[in-house]
Amino acid sequence: MLSIEFLITSLIVVLIPGTGVIYTISTGLFKGSRASFFAALGCTAGIIPSLSACVLGLAAIMHSSALVFQLIKFAGVAYLLYLAWGMWKETGALVLEGEDNKGGLWGISVKGFLINILNPKLSLFFLAFLPQFIPVDAAAPLINMLVLGAVFMGMTFLVFIMYGLLANSLSQYVVNSPKAIRYIQRSFAASFALLGAKLAFADR
Repeated sequence: MLSIEFLITSLIVVLIPGTGVIYTISTGLFKGSRASFFAALGCTAGIIPSLSACVLGLAAIMHSSALVFQLIKFAGVAYLLYLAWGMWKETGALVLEGEDNKGGLWGISVKGFLINILNPKLSLFFLAFLPQFIPVDAAAPLINMLVLGAVFMGMTFLVFIMYGLLANSLSQYVVNSPKAIRYIQRSFAASFALLGAKLAFADR
């Protein structure tokens, strides 16, 4: 059930410098490693509402219509290509801002939680991609999707912690090197395009 394609796709999505990543990095830069841990915790917890809503809907869809399943598959392909194009065009440097000192560590977690709740990319990701990695003859697709979602959350937490811990030592490199950011973004864009092509020609 845990295929290499799922792990690679999830890792790419988690690594993309989106709002949660930027928030965790900025927290690590200006508040330290402990604060960045709480930022990562909050961002990861913010995945739960999107995951729950999408998993419950997808479980019903998988049992009701093969046509709908195929439509979701190609929606996933289109979404991957859309992300590839968007990442290719976004070639600017990261802009990081410090956080104030109000609210304490749990306040940092709450802010990270809200950031991910308001991020539509999460719902689109779960809705578009989870069905691709569930066996056709799965006896309990709902359980399978919950497991995949839990793995995605665990990967998010670990990667965000890594970003936070590395933020201080890499701060000057990250903030002042648009060329490096551009290279990373275009690498992600190429990876999304390749994964989209693989999904489009996959025979289930």
